[in-house]
Amino acid sequence: MKISEKIIKKHGLTLSEYSEINKLMERDPNLLELGLFSAMWNEHCSYKSSKKHLKKLPTKNKKVIQGPGENAGVIDIDDDDAIIFKIESHNHPSFLEPYQGAATGVGGILRDVFTMGARPIANLNVLHFGEPSNSKTKNLLNGVVSGIGGYGNCIGIPTVGGETNFDESYNENILVNAMSIGLAKKNNIFYSKAKGINKPVVYVGSKTGRDGIHGASMASAEFDENSEEKKPTVQVGDPFTEKLLLEACLELMKKNIIISIQDMGAAGLTSSSIEMSSKGNLGIELNLDKVPCRELNMTPYEMMLSESQERMLMILESGKENEAQKIFLKWGLDFSVIGITTNTKNIVLKYKNKEVANVPLKALADKAPVYDRKWISHKLPKKIKKKVNYNGYKIKDIFKKIINHPNICSKKWIWEQYDHTVMADTFIRPGENAAVIRIHGKNKGIATSVDSSPIYCESHPLTGGKQIVCENWRNLVSVGSTPIAITNCLNFGSPEKKEIMGQFVECVQGISDACNYLDFPVVSGNVSFYNETNGRGIKPTPTIGGVGKINNVKKIMTCAFKKENSNIIKIGKTEGHVTQSIFYREVLGIKDGPPPEINLFNEKNNGLTILELIRKELVMAVHDISKGGLIAAISKMCIMGNIGAKIYLPKKLISLHNYVFGEDQSRYLIEVEEKLTNDVQKILEKNGVYSEIVGKTQNNNLELDKEFSISIEDLKREYFNWFDKYLN
Repeated sequence: MKISEKIIKKHGLTLSEYSEINKLMERDPNLLELGLFSAMWNEHCSYKSSKKHLKKLPTKNKKVIQGPGENAGVIDIDDDDAIIFKIESHNHPSFLEPYQGAATGVGGILRDVFTMGARPIANLNVLHFGEPSNSKTKNLLNGVVSGIGGYGNCIGIPTVGGETNFDESYNENILVNAMSIGLAKKNNIFYSKAKGINKPVVYVGSKTGRDGIHGASMASAEFDENSEEKKPTVQVGDPFTEKLLLEACLELMKKNIIISIQDMGAAGLTSSSIEMSSKGNLGIELNLDKVPCRELNMTPYEMMLSESQERMLMILESGKENEAQKIFLKWGLDFSVIGITTNTKNIVLKYKNKEVANVPLKALADKAPVYDRKWISHKLPKKIKKKVNYNGYKIKDIFKKIINHPNICSKKWIWEQYDHTVMADTFIRPGENAAVIRIHGKNKGIATSVDSSPIYCESHPLTGGKQIVCENWRNLVSVGSTPIAITNCLNFGSPEKKEIMGQFVECVQGISDACNYLDFPVVSGNVSFYNETNGRGIKPTPTIGGVGKINNVKKIMTCAFKKENSNIIKIGKTEGHVTQSIFYREVLGIKDGPPPEINLFNEKNNGLTILELIRKELVMAVHDISKGGLIAAISKMCIMGNIGAKIYLPKKLISLHNYVFGEDQSRYLIEVEEKLTNDVQKILEKNGVYSEIVGKTQNNNLELDKEFSISIEDLKREYFNWFDKYLN
C-alpha cells in the first residue's frame, strides 16, 4: 500500500517526520510500521515539544527512590515502606465521552501504580469545566463525576481529594487529571526495563478490542468541528476486571518470576513492548496470532494500536510460565505467551507465519524528534495605577458572592459520590486542606493534595508556576505533614504557537524554582498539549499533586475551629493584593494586573514554623489563605468546626476590601488557646515570622468587625447550595 500524504497526516505525523522515518529505516514503512511510529512519536508518548524544558525540573532528594522515566515515581517513607504515585491527563477522551473518558483515566493511572508492585491506597482528581452557563457543562460534569466514582468505587480504592474549577476557556476542552497513590515495600518494587535474551513475553488481563485505536494520537491533536467523529478512539473500562488484574499481579509479584512489567496504556501493546525492550537495549519478537482478541478478524494494525483497558505486558523468567499462568487463570484472566526477547534490537511482528513489521527500536524510542519550539516571554503585567472605586460594593454582598462562587464553594456534591472511606484508613476526608491516609496497621500516614492555578498562570506563567507548588506545599503543611515530593500534569494549548509555548516554558521554570527552594522534587508526571478547539486554547493549567509524610496520624491537624474564645492568629503579612483575585475578576470584572508576588523564603520559613507549632501541640486548627482571601479562609474554619468567629480590623488599613479579599501568598490562619498564645508568639518571633491576632472564636456567628454578621447556618447555606441549585 502506497503511503500518501493524507495517510501520513492522518497518523499525526508531519512530512518532515515521515522523511526522517524513511532515513532511519532506509526504506518506506508499511502501514503497520507507520502506525508504530505514529504511536511512539506523538506528543503524548514522546514529549517531543516538552522534553528539553522538563530537564530543568529537580527530580531528586534524600527521600526519592525513583524519579521520572518509570510508570510512576517512588519515595521512601521509612520502615521499608515506599509510596508510589503519579498524575495523568485524560482530557480529550473525557470531553468526547465523559463517563468512559473519566473512568478509564482512573483505570489507567491505577495500573501505572500497581504495575510497580504497589497496592493503591488513594485516588485524587483535578477537574476543569467550562462556564456553568455553557450548554455542555452540566452533562460533562455529571458524566465525568459518575465515571470517576463508578470506576474508583467498584475497584475499591478511596477517592480522597481533588479540585474542581469552572472557566470559559474550558468550554470546548475540559480537563480531567487523575492521580493515584500506592503503598509498596522498598525491596519489592518492579520496573519496566527488560533483561535477558529468549525470555518469554506474556500478555495478561482483558482481551484486545477495537476501542481506543489511535487514542494517544488523538490526545496529541487539537479538536475541531469534527471532533465527535473521534468517539471510537475513547476506551471502554471495566473496573471489576481491573480489580482481578490488580490482585493477580500483586499475587504474582510475591514470587521471583517477573523480570519487568508494563501497563498497556497509551498506544497499548505498541508502547509497552517498545518501551520495555528499548530500555533494556534488547530486541523483541511478537507473534500476533497469540494476542487474545475479543473481536473477529482483527488486523495486526488494530492489535498493536488498540488501547483496550485492563491489560499488562510482562517479561518472565524462563520456565516459570506455567506457575504464572495458574495465578491468572485462577482470577479468570487471559494469559498468553505472545513473544520472546531477542538480541536484534528490533521489534519484529509476525502474523499468520509472515513477518509484518521489522523496525529498529532506537528509531521508535530514542530517535523520536525533539523540538526546540520558538517561544515568547510573558512580562509581568503592570499594576493598576488608577484607584478602583469600591462605592456600592458592600463587604457582605461581595463575601456572599465569593463564598457561593462555584470555584470557592463546597464540592460536597462531587465527593459524596466517591467512596472516600473504603479500606478504612482515610483519616482526613475530602473538603479539608489535604487528605490524610494512614499506612495500614501503623500510626504513621501520608498527606496528599492536588492543586492548580490557571488564573495566575495566564496572568504571569513564571509566578503562576511558583504559586501552584507553594499552594500545594501549604496544604500539606497545614495538616501537619512534611512535604516530600510532587507529581505534575501540565495542561496547555498548542506548543506550535509561540505564546502557548512561552506559557509552558515559564510555568515549568516557576515550578522548578519553587521545587528547588522547597526541596520538593518532581518524581513523575505528564504533559498534555493541544488542549484547544478551532485555534482557541485553554488557560495554562499545570496541576500539582503532592505527598507528605505524617509521623503520627493521631496528631494530624484540621482546619475546623475547635472551641470558643480561642485566639485567631494570621501568619504572614497582608499587603492587600487584589489583582487576579476572585474579588477583582468575578465581582468587579477587572482582569488586568499581576498575580500576587511569591516570596519563596517566606513560603518555606512560614511553613516550617507552622509545622513546628503543630508538632509542639500549640495550635488547634490551621488553614492556609488562598483563593477568596482572609474572609473565605475564616469562613471555612467556622463551617468545618460549626463555631463562629469575631474578626477585628487593623487600625491602619490601606483598604478594607483589599485587606479582606486580597490573595497575598505565604499566609495561614491558626487557632490558639489564650493560655498558649505567648508561647506561640515567642516561636514566631524567634523564626522571624510576621503575625497578628485578627480575632477570636465565638458561639454561632461570623462577624467582621462592624461590617457584617452572619449565622453559621446561613453561612453553610451560602457555602453548600451552589451545586444543588445548579443541577436541580
